[in-house]
Amino acid sequence: MKQNPEERVYSTFHSPFDPCPPKPYRTYVVPVNQYVVFQPAGLPQFSPAEALKHGTLWPSLYSPYTSRKFKGE
Repeated sequence: MKQNPEERVYSTFHSPFDPCPPKPYRTYVVPVNQYVVFQPAGLPQFSPAEALKHGTLWPSLYSPYTSRKFKGE
């Protein structure tokens, strides 16, 4: 399975009084745009058709969505 570099994992708190067994960890995604603080000149760009397909003009800001429903396949 391919790892998503934007995905972070943390372990959850387990109380001895929880009536249900908790999940051992949770995940969250940090958007790519959190690491680009300004737009430098000369960034590579997608073609207009590819930009519409990817949802962004710049490849460095592209972050593909992976569905949790099909993550186990």
